[in-house]
Amino acid sequence: MPRRGLGKGLEALIPGSFQAEPTGNSQFIPIEQILPNPSQPRGEMDDISLDELANSIREHGIIQPLILTKDETGDHYTLIAGERRLRAAKLVGLESVPCIVRKASEQERLELALIENIQRENLSPLDSAHAYVKLQEEFGLTQDQVAERVGKSRVAVTNTIRLLKLPEEALIALNSEKISEGHARALLGLASSQAQLAALQTIVRNELNVRQAEELVRKLSGIKPKPLVEKTPKSADVKSIEASLRERLGTKVSLNPTEKGGTIVIHYYSEEELDSLLNQILG
Repeated sequence: MPRRGLGKGLEALIPGSFQAEPTGNSQFIPIEQILPNPSQPRGEMDDISLDELANSIREHGIIQPLILTKDETGDHYTLIAGERRLRAAKLVGLESVPCIVRKASEQERLELALIENIQRENLSPLDSAHAYVKLQEEFGLTQDQVAERVGKSRVAVTNTIRLLKLPEEALIALNSEKISEGHARALLGLASSQAQLAALQTIVRNELNVRQAEELVRKLSGIKPKPLVEKTPKSADVKSIEASLRERLGTKVSLNPTEKGGTIVIHYYSEEELDSLLNQILG
């Protein structure tokens, strides 16, 4: 399904698509004059994917120009979007790269770098969380406004920010990909950091998948597992309705039809999510 509003900010600075050669809107600028974006949300980049991009640039050139803003001195430019392309161009040994120069505030630089990374789905959960918090704390945006800027639901933004509440060991495990974001969300179901760390050790040691981690958290929380009942597979129509509701509400929704009616179960995982759902349903 299309992501609502994703990339609006980026499209406002980037007029349409680009060719390998710069058009009237773009120009070649020496790499040595381009400074990194101080608001770049991504902390690390995968070396393998960076090498692949470098090989592509070596063969085809840079298809989409970088987006820059001129600094106050006028001698250098600050990168807004195109961090991976800039790093790959340096690996290839290019001396200059095609760029488009635009005016942008510090907030716009952060928003656009965040949007670009989210569009390519290669920003880590923790990098996203820190960027969302920065938009809130430094620029006074609400979670609703942050969600609108980056084309995510408010619930998704809230869930990502909540990851920062985990103990340091869990954050390190998530950042090093020893656990996934799904594992991390499961750990948030435990009330104390001691319980979260104990569960983390079990998950890593036994290489539990997300579903097994959720079951572990339920056991540690004292929640009895539901008795196994053989379920009738859901029809394609029911799955389609669930997907539409999930996209609309930004959370897990279960549709359980019976011979006489049925139930709709809407899941939420925090008070903030409940407030958001109530606002959407009750207006």
